[in-house]
Amino acid sequence: MPIYLFWGEDEFRLSQAVQTLEHRVLDPNWKNFNYDKVEGGTSGSIETLVQGLNQAMTPPFGLGDRMVWLVNPPLGGQESSVFCSELERTLPALPATSHLLLTYNGKPDGRSKLTKLLQQQATVREFSLAPPWKTDEIRQTVRQVAQQLKVNLTDAAVDLLTDAVGNDTRQLFSELEKLKLYVSQGQENTAGVVGPAEVAALVSTTQQSSLELANAIRQGSTDKALSLIDNLLRHNEPALRISATLIKQFRTWLWVKVMQQAGERDERAIAKAADIANPKRIYFLSQDVKSLSQVQLQQTLSILLDLEVALKQGQEAKSTLQTKTIELCQACRGF
Repeated sequence: MPIYLFWGEDEFRLSQAVQTLEHRVLDPNWKNFNYDKVEGGTSGSIETLVQGLNQAMTPPFGLGDRMVWLVNPPLGGQESSVFCSELERTLPALPATSHLLLTYNGKPDGRSKLTKLLQQQATVREFSLAPPWKTDEIRQTVRQVAQQLKVNLTDAAVDLLTDAVGNDTRQLFSELEKLKLYVSQGQENTAGVVGPAEVAALVSTTQQSSLELANAIRQGSTDKALSLIDNLLRHNEPALRISATLIKQFRTWLWVKVMQQAGERDERAIAKAADIANPKRIYFLSQDVKSLSQVQLQQTLSILLDLEVALKQGQEAKSTLQTKTIELCQACRGF
């Protein structure tokens, strides 16, 4: 009864794990007959998902095994109840040659009956993104992926690559493949080892620059903020992703400020309200917002929401980002 539950925000690593499973269980010559992917969360999806479960009970055709992939099945409401009942009926009859995979692009609700069933019956794998501030965890990921791809990095190169890609594992794999190709060309100055000079020359920075942009705005440094925007857009960072990073960061700062203004001193309580996993971050976030008032932070969120709306309505990205960044810096300076 091979059943798997893969979940997490790191879509790149999750998709890699799915591909690895496909290659392991499916015969490439018979894949079209033995592979089904069913998307949940759409109109009429419950009937399609049940059909997927029925398909999983069918023996494979030809060589190899069968694989049925169910994407984001419902976790709540009547549809979840129906699907869970069908899954309970299916599991005892699932052939050993059928592999049933369920994936979620977030953390499944642990209170759901379906989640509890899967935790008991399935092979569960988590693909969570390391928070951007957990540099030690990101650095360890860089080392692991470099070892996996057989790229020999110096410690300084690891640190620089950590700062460059942040928790973006898709970019990490891409940049390491690029560095691996560079080394394979037999460049004299590398001798098979990638140092900080090679990383600085070949790797583009986006994730950390977006966080640097948030800090530049917080400090009211207009020139630096506009320069960072130019750099991000030059490296093809989507404007909406820049906006999302800024909204998340300023919302976190606002929550910390609101809780402190309310007289809360318990770092764990503040962390819970601000949806921060590590309470030790509160001290540093408190220092960040020390010079800003609650009203200023509320103004920044209003400007950022206007920015998001403007970008989603199709307004030109660069000029819109520049205009709103100037407004944000003015708000943080108290003008």
